[in-house]
Amino acid sequence: MTSLADLRVIDAATLFAGPSAAMMLGDFGADVIKIEHPRRGDPSRGHGASVDGVGLWWKSLSRNKRAAAVDLSRAEGQEILRRLAERSDVLVENFRPGTLERWGLAPADLMEINPRLIVARMTGFGQFGPMARQPGFGTLAEAMSGFAAMTGEPDGPPTLPPLALADGIAGLAMSYAVMVALRARERTGRGQVIDMAIIEPILGLLGPQMTAYKALGVVPERTGNRSSNNAPRNTYRTRDGRWLAVSTSAQPIAERVVTLVGRADLVEQPWFGSGSGRVRHADELDEAVATWIAERDAAEVIARFEEVQAAVAPIYDVADIAVDPQYAALGTFVEVPDEELGTVTVQNVLFRLSETPGEVRWPGRGLGRDTDEVLGELAYTPERIAALRDGGVIA
Repeated sequence: MTSLADLRVIDAATLFAGPSAAMMLGDFGADVIKIEHPRRGDPSRGHGASVDGVGLWWKSLSRNKRAAAVDLSRAEGQEILRRLAERSDVLVENFRPGTLERWGLAPADLMEINPRLIVARMTGFGQFGPMARQPGFGTLAEAMSGFAAMTGEPDGPPTLPPLALADGIAGLAMSYAVMVALRARERTGRGQVIDMAIIEPILGLLGPQMTAYKALGVVPERTGNRSSNNAPRNTYRTRDGRWLAVSTSAQPIAERVVTLVGRADLVEQPWFGSGSGRVRHADELDEAVATWIAERDAAEVIARFEEVQAAVAPIYDVADIAVDPQYAALGTFVEVPDEELGTVTVQNVLFRLSETPGEVRWPGRGLGRDTDEVLGELAYTPERIAALRDGGVIA
């Protein structure tokens, strides 16, 4: 028995943030019905690498979801969504504010049909405010949150991440918000509307930047691989050309690192006793650590760090991850059968529960693969389904 086996989720969102939240619910047993446009499909089908035209990102993002293709801009498609909402627990959507209302599918209307429905609304800028109706993507959140401004080398430009970072963070936050709303429903018997702006959750991961700004006027600067909170913290190259990352967030770790590299004298300095003090002497600390590491091969450096219980890790690319014994022990990646590609490898569920574990049951499916099944559960006859397909309402 999985944790969310009695939960039905409608995923009517596109691209990454909303669908990520629905994916996480599906990982733990929720019946997730992915709604796509019958001709265009979800744009994420075309993102990233593909095999014979089949998108691989889609395989992971839409795993554990049934695929139904319905044109929600058509009256017949809107009726399908109403009938789905009547017997579902959660609707995840990311249309621009006002779109559902224009289609007669406003949260209030859907919750009149099903008072227990939770409507999870994911947009770039939220449902109100001067930017609410503007198109919003994770890149804009990464820019507006301060992330890009504090990322990169001190003398370099602001740097955006090479991945859907803000979307992923928002997806995690939304899955948590849904669980909070479900818990509240247990007490009240009523659903509610979740309004999440992608520009907000990423702020929480950047630390108390606003708190420090309001109190002290501090504006974070770009520090490259260094930290503004502790030192030494950087990437260092070994004699055999490998890159290693070292972190000394805890004071005892900092002491062990500098002692290991032959600079135990630094521990006695008055400034060494705090992370902020060490940051002011980051050049001296980096030089000591970098020189010591550069004189040794990666295997020796890692072994010596482990001996003194100091924190170090190799800088991996995906080829390294694929053969790493720790990831293998955790079962971080699983190979699952796929109707289009035979098998695909995807990341496993994000955490392990001892009693009700999650599971990747299948990867993302072909466009409209489950439309007939979903509509059949709504009491649509085969003849009606065929007529809707002929009319372009479904695929």
